[in-house]
Amino acid sequence: METIISRLYALIKETNNLVDLEESIRLYMYEVFASQVGEVFTQINKVIKAEKQKLGWTVEREDWKTVQFTFGAVRFRHTLMHDLKGDSHYPFDEWAGLRKSQRYSPLTEVKVAELASESTYRASAQTLKEWTPVTMSHQTVGSIVKRVGEAQSQADMEMAAELEEAASLPEAREVDFLYAEADGVFVRSTKKKKSHEIRHAMMHEGWVKNGKRVSLSNQHVIMTTKPADDFWKEVQSYAAHGYSLENTQVVTNSDGGQGYTAERFQEAFSQSRYPVLNQLDTYHIAQALNRALGGEKSEFKDGIRKALEQHDWQQVILWLDTYESTLEDAKQLEKVNGFRTYIQHNWNRLFDWREKVEDPPEDARGLGAMESNQRRVSFRMKRRGMHWSADGSEAMVKVKQGILNNTLRDVYLTSQKRSARKQRDVEKTIRMTEYLNQPTRPSIGAKEGSISLYTAHSSAIGNLMKSFR
Repeated sequence: METIISRLYALIKETNNLVDLEESIRLYMYEVFASQVGEVFTQINKVIKAEKQKLGWTVEREDWKTVQFTFGAVRFRHTLMHDLKGDSHYPFDEWAGLRKSQRYSPLTEVKVAELASESTYRASAQTLKEWTPVTMSHQTVGSIVKRVGEAQSQADMEMAAELEEAASLPEAREVDFLYAEADGVFVRSTKKKKSHEIRHAMMHEGWVKNGKRVSLSNQHVIMTTKPADDFWKEVQSYAAHGYSLENTQVVTNSDGGQGYTAERFQEAFSQSRYPVLNQLDTYHIAQALNRALGGEKSEFKDGIRKALEQHDWQQVILWLDTYESTLEDAKQLEKVNGFRTYIQHNWNRLFDWREKVEDPPEDARGLGAMESNQRRVSFRMKRRGMHWSADGSEAMVKVKQGILNNTLRDVYLTSQKRSARKQRDVEKTIRMTEYLNQPTRPSIGAKEGSISLYTAHSSAIGNLMKSFR
């Protein structure tokens, strides 16, 4: 403690402004704490080694290992040992839950992935360098994103497989209405003239109004670059695990494109005894109308919109025929015919869902939130010059999905959680470590009204190990 205080005095004397002083103290704080944690880890390793030797394990060598935590680089000694079968182990690493060749703590990795979900890998690495003691290359950021995203992807696959193998549907809560939308967005591939389709679905239970702002209630998203069949299995899996839908009216919205048809929604939510309502997305109707008749205002567009609202097919045809009579360009005529076919094919899906149910909720609103939600993907993955590998794009959307659903950390850190039995072993090891580290002479720290260095050290060990639980 005296050494730390002396060093702080020295730093104050060495700097002439608070900015440099704070920066120096911050770096020193990282250095001191990381050093103390390294000493604790080394002592715990000694105890674990001794316990394994009692069981007949043999020592091959002592090695140094460095793991980057959010509070600094922790360097400690760990022992390479052989068990009774001759297999090699680093018992401390297994005890702590460290992977082979792991160089960053689990929390550091998941925080890096969260940061990279909003900014480029290079910018993420720079931000880490400026605000934390963590340093890594942008390539390492990309590797961590893939690892964390793979954990979320694996959890989704396991949930879907569990549903397929189950003899009955899992028990879940009931809701009167469930709303779902789905669409795709394309991002450029690293392969020339190729792209990846990111399939995106969202579900929610309604709307919550806070002043003038309206948000979606209990929103959940599913994102993947996998084939359509796998995507809809994930959608169905979440619906089945999250809700008991037998008495739920499911209302859905899409553009009706390949992979997002009414039949897909019906299959995904088939546990409901009511037919799934699927309406054509109003944004895509407006987009198709602008492509066919141009973006400028016109009486033709106003007439078509009114006819669509009134669900009057004859008036739609009349307005389109009238507009066609003004055209001479073959490409323009082709666009109008394309719009006619699109509307005719989806005619039964042109409705307001609130008019299709007997008792809609008081706060019921129209659907069509998918387009704005797609920006979560496009803002991060469609910036100028960005190209994505198949693995990289899948990992990124799974990271974003995990963040939006508040599942990413739990999924990634699941492997770090100890069983009750292993936790008892941890507590036993800590007690032995503390015992071996008891001082042989009384502390003089208490004479001046401060805690002793041993007491602080033991308390630090206890608090540190709590963070591992």
